[in-house]
Order: sequence, then structure tokens, then C-alpha cells
Amino acid sequence: MATNELNWNSRQLTRGWQKGVTAFFYGLGLTEAEFDRPQVGIGVPLLEGNLCNVHAYDLAQRIAAGCREAGMLGFPFGTAAVSDNLTQGLEGGGASLVSRNLIATSAECVVTAHCYDTMIGLHHCDKNGPGFAMALARMNYPGLLLSGGTIYPGCYQGRDISILDVYDAQAAANVGALPQSEADAIRRLACPGPGCCGIAASFNTWGLAIEAIGLMPPQSSSTPAVDEAKHAECARAGLWIRDLLRTGLRTRDILSRRAFANAAAMIAAVGGSTNGVLHLLALAREAEVDFSLRDMQALFRRTPVVCSFAPRGEKTMVDLHRLGGASVLVKALIQAGILDGGIVTATTRSLAENVADAAEPPVAAGGAAGGEALIAPADAPFKPFADMQICFGNLAPEGMVFKVSSASTTRFRGPAACFDSGRAVSEAVEQGRIRPGQTIVLRYLGPVAAGMPEVVLAASALSVPELKGRVALISDTRVSGISHGLIGVHCSPEAAVGGPIALVEDGDEISFDILAGTIEWHVDAETVGRRRAAWRPPVIRRQRGYLADFAATVAQAHAGCVSQAWMQSR
Repeated sequence: MATNELNWNSRQLTRGWQKGVTAFFYGLGLTEAEFDRPQVGIGVPLLEGNLCNVHAYDLAQRIAAGCREAGMLGFPFGTAAVSDNLTQGLEGGGASLVSRNLIATSAECVVTAHCYDTMIGLHHCDKNGPGFAMALARMNYPGLLLSGGTIYPGCYQGRDISILDVYDAQAAANVGALPQSEADAIRRLACPGPGCCGIAASFNTWGLAIEAIGLMPPQSSSTPAVDEAKHAECARAGLWIRDLLRTGLRTRDILSRRAFANAAAMIAAVGGSTNGVLHLLALAREAEVDFSLRDMQALFRRTPVVCSFAPRGEKTMVDLHRLGGASVLVKALIQAGILDGGIVTATTRSLAENVADAAEPPVAAGGAAGGEALIAPADAPFKPFADMQICFGNLAPEGMVFKVSSASTTRFRGPAACFDSGRAVSEAVEQGRIRPGQTIVLRYLGPVAAGMPEVVLAASALSVPELKGRVALISDTRVSGISHGLIGVHCSPEAAVGGPIALVEDGDEISFDILAGTIEWHVDAETVGRRRAAWRPPVIRRQRGYLADFAATVAQAHAGCVSQAWMQSR
């Protein structure tokens, strides 16, 4: 295909009827011949006040240089970016999920408005990559994602530490189980430089899932932020994009049901974050692919956990990098029949072809390895079913996502203790008001009520020794991928719109069986009817415009919290 055919979209701007607009391109220093080069929009979640994003613009400039080397024009553009870590427990916590949808909309707006031929989105903090993937699916343009890269672990007293250790140490210090001085020392050393959370939290869950789905080139998810290989990858991006344009392969050609099954299986196999479920549901709706919680329920039941990433184990993404990178893991999962190697990817090759030259993974049996191995063989996994499971029932008619990575039980029953804020849960723990055996119900924090913030501090508070694995947390909001324990989140419908979780009272018995896929609220129909008749929707006075806009259009969690206005307009 000739070069001037690769600029299938930008030529309407550079060679279109409005010749006068090209004056702006001359002002950028372009030559007449460069008007026929394909134009690549490079989505940059610029936020230099966050370690995850501090190097984003530098990587974008390297990508742009690589595009020019490949005979194209790369134009970085900025989008919203919100740090999940820095906003935890504060007003900004409600901005996190909102930022994902803002990124999707702003990227769609810039790329389509400026007639770019393709887009590369940079995945840095948790919601960046999902937002760019949603934009690509919505536009159905050729494109791909690149990971900004993982952080290296910190070191405390000779052992690797991560942000997970920070939250757990502070929770222990709050109840006197650890000296505050030790928690402070861990906090100062856990994050040694640029890069995103190194464990199987939301950032790395999405990176690995997007490699498995085919929208991210091989190794991108596991290469550290400050490694020279990350710079080489950015320089190589232009060639990948040029191949996409030459073949005419578009995003929805990649995002098949088989590809979504791959992504869900990857999330399950690595013990990933519940946020990955929410983003996959959103991406499926943007791509108009029929893939739901019911599909994931079946996948999670049959997919074993074969990785010991923290928080279920102690390993980080840097450990995977040292083993040979994400390609080693992908190859192992293809060989085990967990991933489908035949799907097409953004490299224009199949997933199996992408990893054909990867090393064989050094594996050890989950039990025999004593938690020390990173990858276990599929026939001797760390767990025969996923840490994450999907449950439905009278408390969550549209579904709830459970994660029980650090717990051995698959069933639980206990009396409810109801809270309306994460801070209230933390304070109750510190005051000794939460007892083993209780079901902590944290509500009125869903997408309509509050933007669905993460409540990692509440979850961490429940991980203190006397409560860890002995209480359950159920909520209509989200938790971070660093959270561990008995956790059920994304309860749909949420409390603010009248979901059953709004009617629960202290002392009500709640039970769940994650392998049976059930969540039950043990209150008789007459009592439920009486409470329903007395319930009134809360009056929510939102302090910020972005929350009001989000609440006015957002779908419930089982639909990925996408824009209902956009879905209904198609």
C-alpha cells in the first residue's frame, strides 16, 4: 500500500478542500511532502506530580521520534490523569473512575476532531490504559497501547517492599501491632523512582490483560519504566503502527469474544485486580461485543491461579521481567490452554507468534515452591480456581465481584455491620468495634452516589491480624488491587439507586458461596417489603461538576460504568 494511502483520515485535512488550514502545519515546520505522511495521535496522561506518570511526556516524545523514523508524524496530546494512590480516602477518590471515562472521551474528541489516522495510548496510572482502550474501541481506529512501565521495588532490611507493604504496615501501626517508626521507614523506602505499582494491582492487571487481548505489543506490560528496553519499545512503536495501517487492521478486528476471554483468563491466572473486571465490561460495551459477568463467572471458575504476584504472594512485575518478561508468562498460558494463541494482535501477528521466541518459563509446583516461585505449572497451580469470582443473588441481582486471594475459605456467613464511608470502617477497627465473623457492609459509594472511589484504606484496616480473613467486606464501590481478604465489591445495583444493599440493617445475616456463585441476604420478604416502602433516595449534593456529569450518565457496575447516554445513542 502506497504511503499516501496510509493517511486514510488525515488527508482530508492536509489535502482537503480547506487548503488554508495547512498554514498551521507550515508553522509547525512541516514540508509539503510531509502532508502525505500518516498522522499518529499519542495520548499522554500528563501528571508530573505522580510517580506513575512523571515520565509520560518523555516516553511520548520517544514514541513521536519513532513515528518520524517510520515515515509518519507523531503528535502527543494530553488527557486527564488522576492518581488512585494520592487521592485515596480524600475528595479526589471519586475522580479516579471518572477520569477513565474522561480519558476515553477526550482521546476520542482529539483524535477524531484532528483527523488522525491512528492512536497510541500510554498506560501509566490505573485508569489511563482502560480509557485509551475504550476510545480505540469506540472509534474503531487502528491503534495500540504501550505501558508506561512498572516501578522497581523498594528495599527495607534486605527485602523487597512495595506500596502494599506501606498500607499494611500503617494499618498495623494504627492498632499498635507495629511501631509507627517502622511503618514510617517502610513508607519512605517503598517507592524508589518512576513507574507504576509493581504488584498485581489495577495497573499491572490491565497491562497483562491488554497484552492477552492483543492491543499491547509483547513485553510492554512487564518492562520497567526506567529500563532502556522501555525506551527501545517506544522507538519501535512507529513500526507497529505502520504495519497496522498497511494491513488495515482496526481495533474491533482485534477485540473479538475470544480476545475478551483471553483477557479475563489472564486476570484470573495472575490473581489480578477486581478493577480489571469493571474495565473489561466497559471495553466490551464500547466494542459492541457480547461479553458479560456471566461469561467471566464461567471463566473464573475454571481458570487456575498460576502466579504468586503480591498481594496473594510476594512477587512483583520486576520479578517477571527478570524471568524474561510477560512473553514468558503468555507463552506458558498458551501452552497450558489457558490463553488462545490464535487471536490476532496489534502487531498484526497472532498472540502465539508474538511470543514464539520467548524462553520456557522456569516453573515450580505451587505447593512445593512454598510461595517462592513466580509461575506454577497449570497442573499444579497455586489455586485450582481464580481468586476472583462472580456472585449473584438477592443482595446483588446484577452481580458482585469477589476477591478472596488471601483467604482459604470459599464460603462465609455473618451478621451485617453497616457503614457509609471508608473512614468510618477504619475508625471502627481502631476502636475495636468490629468483631471476627461480621460482614462489613460499606455502601452509598457507588458510581451514581460518589463516583465509585476505591476504599483501600478501609480494606487495609480489616487486614490487621485479629480480623484478617475473619471478616468479610461487601460494598457497592471499588477496592484497589492491593487489597486482600474476603472482599465483595461492585454490588449492582448500588444503594443510591435503590439496590437491595441500601435496605440492609445491622445484624442482618449475609452469606456467600463464591464457587456456587451466590450471595444471599437472609431477611424475609415481608421485612424487605416494609423497608423498601420506607426507603427514600438520598439527597446527594455533589461538590464537583465532574461528579454531577458522571452521575447523570453513568451505567451501573455490571455494565462497566460506561456512559449510558453514549450507549443509548447507538
